[in-house]
Amino acid sequence: MPEEKALSREKLFCCWYSRLGSVQEAARLAGFPEDTALAEGLRILESARYRRYINKLSKCSMPAAELVRTGLERLAFGSASDAAALVFSESMPSPESIARMDLFNVSEIKRVKGGGVEVKLFDRQKALEKLYEQACGADSLCAADNLIEALTGMEVNTDNEV
Repeated sequence: MPEEKALSREKLFCCWYSRLGSVQEAARLAGFPEDTALAEGLRILESARYRRYINKLSKCSMPAAELVRTGLERLAFGSASDAAALVFSESMPSPESIARMDLFNVSEIKRVKGGGVEVKLFDRQKALEKLYEQACGADSLCAADNLIEALTGMEVNTDNEV
């Protein structure tokens, strides 16, 4: 069986664009040079084939509540090793090196007097509290649905469909 081809930069653009909605950022993340990213992204969007692909990706995207939960999990349990490497590096890393770092947990970066770098991370405990609230809310909704179903004998529609 032949090896599966890697996604083309155009398809990577479509993936990023369906998630971000920013032509230039999606093109840059897909690997197009900064100075041509906007033009390349617009060129891709002119293609009906890629617009259909973006539409398909958008329809398959994760619901907002799931995106929030996933983000909170990354904040609560994610690694801060790249942020620590940034703080403790003796010289400023290259932009390419920084672009490869996982800085999802970082809420703020600034230079301080004397040449140092200050990095603030999101609060893990707050992220855990929000995850707990979300889980309790889902459990409460499920318990309420089960109670209504038991009392009425009718299945509760949780998809908000009429």
